[in-house]
Amino acid sequence: MARTEKPGSEAAPKTRLRWWTELPLIVLVYACYSAGRLLVRGDVSDAVDHGLAILDVEKALFLNAEHPLNRLFTREPWIGVPADFWYASLHYLVTPAVLVWLFRSRAVRYRAARTWLMTSTFIGLIGFTLLPTCPPRLLDASYGFVDTMAQYSSYGWWGGAASAPRGMGGMTNQYAAMPSLHVGWALWCGVMLWRHGGTRLSKVAAVVYPLGTTIVVMGTANHYFLDAVAGAAVMGVGLLLTPFVLRTAERVRTRLPARFAPTAATAPTASATASASAVDGAGSANVSGGCQTSAGERFPRQREQRFGAGAEPDPAPTDAGDETPAPAR
Repeated sequence: MARTEKPGSEAAPKTRLRWWTELPLIVLVYACYSAGRLLVRGDVSDAVDHGLAILDVEKALFLNAEHPLNRLFTREPWIGVPADFWYASLHYLVTPAVLVWLFRSRAVRYRAARTWLMTSTFIGLIGFTLLPTCPPRLLDASYGFVDTMAQYSSYGWWGGAASAPRGMGGMTNQYAAMPSLHVGWALWCGVMLWRHGGTRLSKVAAVVYPLGTTIVVMGTANHYFLDAVAGAAVMGVGLLLTPFVLRTAERVRTRLPARFAPTAATAPTASATASASAVDGAGSANVSGGCQTSAGERFPRQREQRFGAGAEPDPAPTDAGDETPAPAR
């Protein structure tokens, strides 16, 4: 018995995702981010001026969360050391883990979430390029900041150059403080966990992780408070631009195959193929319409019959010579 379906009950087509295309794309975006931070170092004096300008703005707004947090982290190793590990590690672990989780269990939402993250990352790269900023830990000691990453470097793999491994400090841009993508990525992870987690633990993590990251980046003297605000603003702009980026990518994906596909004029059709076969078949016939041809004759009527019906020549002609024997009776 044939199975019938109600109109409108068909399942919506699922977005087909392949890890072997997604992984290189993510690696490419992160490589561009890292290369941009490395190549666009900016002038050190300009970076210091930008950092001091941020401090002046915060002072005018009566914002000074960095100093008390930095003193706490410096004075209490049991807080400062875990905070340094948090800063140096979690954004490399949590963000990819959330991406993989979305890819495997929330495939319908994954494409938009990934596009949001990547768009915001590129916006942050523009910020590093246009506004190189000296972090608090690299300012003169008279401004009251202590580099906890350098103070507790013996506890971890990093050296004095932020979270870079020992001996690799020259391969990173230490003046990429504005905006804080540590905070931006943590905020993205929090939104994903809150919207798609579905458990109480995921809701708690959605709040704790971005809030903890914001406290850590200030307490370790790697970012100003306004850097964290800028990181959240970058994610907001990226979220607004995500629909436009998705539509543009879809247009490109649909138009490129059409541009390189063979046109109807060049592709042979079935009717044309059948007509050609018929012509070939007719041309190869040896007998057609009362005309006989052979391979060596060019004109079909070359051997046309010259006698009408009943006027065929007598097989025993009467005018044959005397030497011709008569037919047997």
